[in-house]
Amino acid sequence: MSPSRPSNRSRTPDTRKTPAPSKLPATRAWVRLPSGKRLDLLNPTPLDWDDEDLALGLARTYRWGGHSAWPLPLSVAQHSLFVLALHRLEQGDEDPRADLRELLHDADEGLLGFDCISVVKPFLGEGFQKLTAQLQNAVFLRYGISDWTGEQRRKHKRADRIAAASEAVHVVGWTKAEVRNTLRIPHESLTFDPLATVYGGTPWEPWAPGLAAERFLAELSRLLKAAT
Repeated sequence: MSPSRPSNRSRTPDTRKTPAPSKLPATRAWVRLPSGKRLDLLNPTPLDWDDEDLALGLARTYRWGGHSAWPLPLSVAQHSLFVLALHRLEQGDEDPRADLRELLHDADEGLLGFDCISVVKPFLGEGFQKLTAQLQNAVFLRYGISDWTGEQRRKHKRADRIAAASEAVHVVGWTKAEVRNTLRIPHESLTFDPLATVYGGTPWEPWAPGLAAERFLAELSRLLKAAT
């Protein structure tokens, strides 16, 4: 018996079409926040989070890759308050809008939940830079903050780097020589913790996430009220 001939049906071409690229759903990167709000990291708007969401996000996002010589790592929330304290020591008089800009300078990291080590950032490419810039722009729009001028940015960067040098020595465990020669931070670490002056406690000790969120949120609320 000769083999049966394949049916015509098996040779009928598939006429189903793949949707055109314009018909495909847009890319989304949704994050559900503790408040119940939903943030699209790729297309953020200033209304996508509550202040409590931001405070908690920063308190649960850690600097230095999460490494610490203490029982707890250092949160971005505590770092943000540290930079604000340094800004106030240099400026003297309080300016609520300028203070808000210092407090929120790393706010995008709290929404993203990631603090990238600075030397790694160039390897993440333009897409990552665009993502973080969009998040920070949404933060500045929400809180009515203008960007730094050239001189303001220079002073901010100096305070940020002094904070980094101090954290490296007193929190992570680098030596002062390693801060200069290995980390290439050109500033000396502080001998005193300005946050201990404000909040008490053991100098340089990282705060628990709940405490860091509480203190960050209290300062944010106070500055927003003073800026109105």
